[in-house]
Amino acid sequence: MRSPAAAIAWEFRQRHRWGLIVLAGYLVVLAALKLIDPGWTFNMDSGERFGVVVMGPLTTTFLYVLTVFSFGLSSDVAGRPSMYPARLFTLPVSTTALTGWPMLYGGVAMAILWLATRFLAVWPSGFDIPVIWPALTAVTLLAWTQALMWVPYGVRGLRVILAVLWLGTIDSIVLLALQYHASELVMIAIVAPQIPLACVAARFAVARARRGDVPDWRALFARSVRTAAVPAKRRAEFASPASAQAWFEWRRHGWTLPGWTAILLPFELALLRAAGSSEALVFLILLGVLITPPFMAAFTAAAVARSNPSVSDSYGLAPFIATRPLTSATLIAAKLKAMIWSTIASWALVLVAIPIGLRWSGTWPVFTEKMRQSAEFMGALRTVVLVLLILALCIAATWKQLVQGLFIGLTGRERLIKGTVLFAVTVFSVLGPLGQWIYDNAGVQRVIWDALPLILAVLVGAKMLAATWVAARLWRSRVVSDRTLVAGAAGWCGAVLALYGVLAWFLSTPFFPRYVLMLLAILFVPLARLSAAPLALAWNRHR
Repeated sequence: MRSPAAAIAWEFRQRHRWGLIVLAGYLVVLAALKLIDPGWTFNMDSGERFGVVVMGPLTTTFLYVLTVFSFGLSSDVAGRPSMYPARLFTLPVSTTALTGWPMLYGGVAMAILWLATRFLAVWPSGFDIPVIWPALTAVTLLAWTQALMWVPYGVRGLRVILAVLWLGTIDSIVLLALQYHASELVMIAIVAPQIPLACVAARFAVARARRGDVPDWRALFARSVRTAAVPAKRRAEFASPASAQAWFEWRRHGWTLPGWTAILLPFELALLRAAGSSEALVFLILLGVLITPPFMAAFTAAAVARSNPSVSDSYGLAPFIATRPLTSATLIAAKLKAMIWSTIASWALVLVAIPIGLRWSGTWPVFTEKMRQSAEFMGALRTVVLVLLILALCIAATWKQLVQGLFIGLTGRERLIKGTVLFAVTVFSVLGPLGQWIYDNAGVQRVIWDALPLILAVLVGAKMLAATWVAARLWRSRVVSDRTLVAGAAGWCGAVLALYGVLAWFLSTPFFPRYVLMLLAILFVPLARLSAAPLALAWNRHR
């Protein structure tokens, strides 16, 4: 490389080129639609439409840029070591270059993302949309995220706590200034000085990490415990090799999704203060909170797929794991248990944070009033079931993303793994505008409604064919026992029938034929990709 700038640029271009190409394509499409036909866009005077069409894709791309340029998925977010990739420390460049160029490239990407959205998207009429300070705010949040991710810590979990407190404080200051109608000059004066401070903190963090200076405060806490006369607990021995492997998988990957969920929740829930008494905006923000764990699970799955966290593109099954005296089914079970724990931890944070955010923002009456209206319209029991179905859908989608990433990661195919992440980002970016466009076009709704049974039947047929092929391969290869195959099939059928019963009771109307509800239940419960995981693991172990 001719210069440190070119070396760092090559790093991002090589590792994330397709993601950056998709991001650039999104901006190009936005510009083309704006220039070719300015009237293509929706009426943005509705806060709900504005949030779905503009803020949804903007938030998705913002999170993608944030994780890419902060190296946020290069290792365990709750761990003690720095998350700056250790392989870059061996480059013959200065520590200032290692720090400055990623921050510069990320800051430019954030600024371009905001400016493109500001000038190319259609905004609500009657509002003076600022230009400078939102870009500076995005750059500031990225800079502080980089500094907090790259610094080594002495205790596990401290990175997440500090990130939540510090980034949440910055976000709250900005929202309070907006609430009191601060001018753009005041906002710039609040945000701009933080950028050089974050750069200095990041430089200090990378310098410590580069010389291997990782503090260890566990002995200090142990002395504090002994001083308090609390008897020390000896770690219980593992009951079996399977339980030891499950613990290892949890310690290696389990905290990544809960950690990022905890970091992002304050950003999203802080927006409730800006929503005020607008029912549409309040529930749109809550919807964004609910889809955050499934969205971040797509990124986490790519991190879980790495066989060696110190090498960014080392995917597949590590020899250290493949040579363990455990069956492929046991290894898969351990990974699935870790994914279940990770999902439960993430959603525990979401379910605790939502009531706190509603209370803190003063939007709790808006939420309770909407629930009361729903109870009067469809009954209290159906309202409760609807809320539980939405939560179950989001929780299952989170776990399904993790399991899907596990299966694809075991193939060791780098392009397939990264392509899955990019596909998820594209879907989350397009889903809102596409759904709003369908909602606004009655003709399109009729076409989709008429073709819905056929579409669902084709998807179910493809799923069952894939599941049959996987089951036959599992039976012939003896990767899992016959008893496990029968028990898994029986459990899947029971889950499908239980979900069908709930849908049939909840949607007791002639507008939804029973066979359509059965097709939906079959599609919702995962089968083929989950069953294929032992095959992929066995292939990696013996190739």
